[in-house]
Amino acid sequence: MNEKKPTSYPREKINILLLENISDLAVQNFKRAGYDSVRKLTGALSEEDLIREIRDAHLLGIRSKSHISANVLNAARKLQAIGCFCIGVNQVDLQSATNQGVAVFNAPYSNTRSVAELVIALSIMLIRRIPDKNRAAHEGIWLKEAKGSYELRGKTLGIIGYGNIGAQVSVLAEALGMKVIFYDIRTRLPLGNAQARKTLKEVLGESDIVTLHVPETPQTRNMINKNTIKQTKRGAILINYARGEVVDLESLSQAIQAGQISGAAIDVYPVEPERNGDPFQTPLQNLPNVILTPHIGGSTEEAQANIGEDVSTKLINFLETGVTTGSHTVPELALPLQEGTHRILHIHKNVPGVLSQINTQLSSHNINILAQYLKTNDQIGYVVLDIDKGLSKNALELLKEVKETIKVRMLY
Repeated sequence: MNEKKPTSYPREKINILLLENISDLAVQNFKRAGYDSVRKLTGALSEEDLIREIRDAHLLGIRSKSHISANVLNAARKLQAIGCFCIGVNQVDLQSATNQGVAVFNAPYSNTRSVAELVIALSIMLIRRIPDKNRAAHEGIWLKEAKGSYELRGKTLGIIGYGNIGAQVSVLAEALGMKVIFYDIRTRLPLGNAQARKTLKEVLGESDIVTLHVPETPQTRNMINKNTIKQTKRGAILINYARGEVVDLESLSQAIQAGQISGAAIDVYPVEPERNGDPFQTPLQNLPNVILTPHIGGSTEEAQANIGEDVSTKLINFLETGVTTGSHTVPELALPLQEGTHRILHIHKNVPGVLSQINTQLSSHNINILAQYLKTNDQIGYVVLDIDKGLSKNALELLKEVKETIKVRMLY
């Protein structure tokens, strides 16, 4: 086993706060790396509680229920990085995190299979009208009939958003004998025999089952609404395991009652309860052939383990080597370790002349830079410097004096 590279801070003094019952695999990963100060809480916290709890945290781990606002980030003076142990990062104020040089990571691929499998399962359940027959059986009614029940084979699946999950759904659906068409605002390479369509309207009009796999953006908000529902093939099935703001649920409810939509599966909602057991209401309750689930599309043991491993590894790598691959805020850099050096990270506002200031400061004090890496985005620049060991402490203080500096940290 390789000896751990020493850092400029004792690992036991790095405070890690994990919220929302993040996988124990993440905790184990941190502790194997020598980080013993890990605090794990089962639920999300209010903004007021977050502000209090985050003051001494160096790393923060959250899932989808925690909201990291500018107020929270302003209170987190020691915070180096946030790990979103889920697919999205929209629960974090990314602009504020960027301005403060806080790296934000997530796990965009780790629960892809879990969601894709469930979408296929829901398609089978709905096209066979299993929810109605299940309810009848629970009520003591024997409802043995084939009317309105169909096979998936030969039907058309329309995928809106052909990214990681959409593409996986495509492969599984085609293996079951379905025709797959899709629409995406970006040009995507079709897998198998899937066919791209140029407009949302085309996909809605041709598909027996429509499944949504798009992010939450101003463009996707209520993209399935009263008008677009009219464009669907009569009797189609709608599945939304993407984002809650994508579907106008009141319009969907009316369409189901009118027979325009014959079934639906919904996992995400515009407003969701904060905790298990809290009251929950939606216009889709008690409608025929509707499956409602509580935002569990990616919630499998395998997915949570994969997410725990993925995000905790990214956080450890950033803390110990400065690697920012997968970051949504600090520019992405992946760099090799340099033997016989001390590594310093410098995050600054992206304005002209900062790199020149850095090099001038160091060269005027005869400090030798053995390696230097720079990457910028619209807001900030990220410089990694490998410095002669004997001069690194002096270099650290000089870099703090550079105008437009946001954060400076010595790794080792």
